[in-house]
Amino acid sequence: MVLSDMATPTPPVFQALLLKRDQLKAQLAAIGDMRPGSLVPRFRKCGKPSCHCAKKGAPGHGPSYSLTHAVAGKTVTHVIPAGPAVERTREQLDEYHRFREIVQQLVVVSEQICDQQLRQPEPQDEGVKKNRARRPTRR
Repeated sequence: MVLSDMATPTPPVFQALLLKRDQLKAQLAAIGDMRPGSLVPRFRKCGKPSCHCAKKGAPGHGPSYSLTHAVAGKTVTHVIPAGPAVERTREQLDEYHRFREIVQQLVVVSEQICDQQLRQPEPQDEGVKKNRARRPTRR
């Protein structure tokens, strides 16, 4: 901390913003495995006329799960195997949403801190005169 910062009392609002920022950073540090995308159950018809999925109104085989997300403007799909992998993928998606929410809050708080810093007067150096042009010395 700079010595001049200690001389100027910090408003409680500013202190609260700094505390909130530190709390959000700690939450970010605690983020676990995450992944973006959408997990969708899919039911497919196999095409065999004698299969139960061929009956009218039958949902088809499944569910099988697909995880889709955009990469460089293209949709990428991963097949997620049924069972514990589906629940693990859901947890990773939830963690990604939590990450995005924390980052959005951090940006808002950071903007507020920046605004508060702009409103605080700049510390003045007592011994330095400002706007005085220096002339080169002649030797």
